[in-house]
Amino acid sequence: MDRKNALEAFAALSQPTRLDVFRLLIKAGEAGMSAGEISERLAVRQNTMSANLAILTRAGLIRNTREGRSIRYFADMDGMRGLLGFLMEECCGGRPELCRPVIDELACAC
Repeated sequence: MDRKNALEAFAALSQPTRLDVFRLLIKAGEAGMSAGEISERLAVRQNTMSANLAILTRAGLIRNTREGRSIRYFADMDGMRGLLGFLMEECCGGRPELCRPVIDELACAC
C-alpha cells in the first residue's frame, strides 16, 4: 500500500458510521452481511448506508458480491493487512523482532 491509498483508507475510516460498518464486517467474518442487515444493525437509512459502503469499497477496506437482488459485503482483509503493513513498514527502527508482539497480537487465529 502506498501513502495515497493509506490516506484514502484513513479518510474512509474517519467517519463514525463507516468505522462502525468496517468493525461490524470484521466481526461478521466470512459470512459477511447484506446492505440491509448492516443498515438495520446500525440504525442508518439505506441510502446513507449505500454512500458509506461505496466509500469503504473505493478505499479497499470492504468488498462485495451480488446475491440475486441484494449485495453482500465483507471486510477486505487484504486491504486491512495492507493498511497495517503500511503503518508498521519501518517500525522499531529496523529491529523487526521488537514489533513481533504487536504483529502476533494483530494476527487473526480464527
